[in-house]
Amino acid sequence: MTNRGKLSSPNSLSRKFSCNNTGREFIREEVLSIGKTHKFASGFKVRSMRFSEIIGQEVIKKKLIQTVLDHRVSHAQLFFGPEGNEKLALAIAYAQFINCQNRISGDRPDSCGTCPYCIKYQKLIHPDLHFILPISTTKKVTKKPKSNDFLEEWRAFLIGNDYHMNLHEWYEFIGMENKQGIINAEDCNEIIHTLSYKSYESEYKVMILWMVEKLYYAAAPKILKILEEPPEKTLFILITEDPDQVISTIRSRTLLVKIPKIGVNDLTAYLIEKHGVGEREAGIIARQSYGNLKQALNRLQHIEEDQFNFTNFRKWMLLCFDNKIIDLVGFSGEISRIGRENQKDFLLYALKVIGVCSTLLFGNEEEVTAEGDELKFLKKISAYINPSNYARFSELFNTALYHVERNAHPQTLFLDVSLKAARLFQEVRKK
Repeated sequence: MTNRGKLSSPNSLSRKFSCNNTGREFIREEVLSIGKTHKFASGFKVRSMRFSEIIGQEVIKKKLIQTVLDHRVSHAQLFFGPEGNEKLALAIAYAQFINCQNRISGDRPDSCGTCPYCIKYQKLIHPDLHFILPISTTKKVTKKPKSNDFLEEWRAFLIGNDYHMNLHEWYEFIGMENKQGIINAEDCNEIIHTLSYKSYESEYKVMILWMVEKLYYAAAPKILKILEEPPEKTLFILITEDPDQVISTIRSRTLLVKIPKIGVNDLTAYLIEKHGVGEREAGIIARQSYGNLKQALNRLQHIEEDQFNFTNFRKWMLLCFDNKIIDLVGFSGEISRIGRENQKDFLLYALKVIGVCSTLLFGNEEEVTAEGDELKFLKKISAYINPSNYARFSELFNTALYHVERNAHPQTLFLDVSLKAARLFQEVRKK
């Protein structure tokens, strides 16, 4: 990473973010074509959805594989665990393994990844694989929406994000705007209707309910019977991040399968192997992400922004500490041009620094994930952002964040914050 001695120009920053947005839109359009043609663009890598491609989770994999080999597949299972732990990918890999025509045996059993059934699972087009999702009306579907209305988008969403996504991103992807998604009565009827038929070609019909905590309570009774006594060779896999939020009559009819967060070593190895990250940097990202793959990938994507925040926060605080008013006027002008969202990120970093200073002051350096120049800076500034002014610094940055969100004039706002921070430093130095 390259340290920046001054703020990036607003043009370079806007180009960076517009490129990111354009890239995401390109991927969306590219993978939406998959739902229509089931063909992939040249160079577009799609996971084979074998257990070997699931990051970590070796204990869970072995247990799931053994249930298949021992013919003890429970008909309704609730996969639960924190965000970013490969729950959905694991569920699809499990279903693919169950229906694979040429399973690999030996020390590491797995699906073959090459038989017709596996190929269809990879493309999410197998006729015996079904999904139920939280949805709402959109510009495309204006009344009585069902999950099947969004199947094309769902395939694009999963494959385009390599199965690393969350509920908010799904809502955004299908254009739900500010509406709340639910699993509705129409989809509950669809479950009963779909499973009333025999499987099309494979041994098991698989019904995956993603984010089942969004099941509408008035619709839930419709599927209680089929969930408890499904047709033969039917597998329900329900997925949630919070089992306590799942309707109790639904939860009680399932086998609970806890999916833990991904181990730091497994996440580190993945970042090195799949994303070409250096060993030291990968370890830092993995530790800071606390086993959340989604968060790790976000950190990887925003690592330049993180460096930007550190470099410029250090510059800002040094100017405040030295009470360089003229330079602070210039700095406030520069920061005013980076855009509101980047200003919010910058202030959130400032608030994080206060917490780190507290941690360092009480001798808990092992809990701090910062390293190198950033750690050196935090150690120095923790002598001046201390218990005597934590509350005032916190209030200062929180108030600034509040005003940024409400479109305050940024140059005036940051100059005001700078002058107040300078006074707080002067008070500490006099003691």
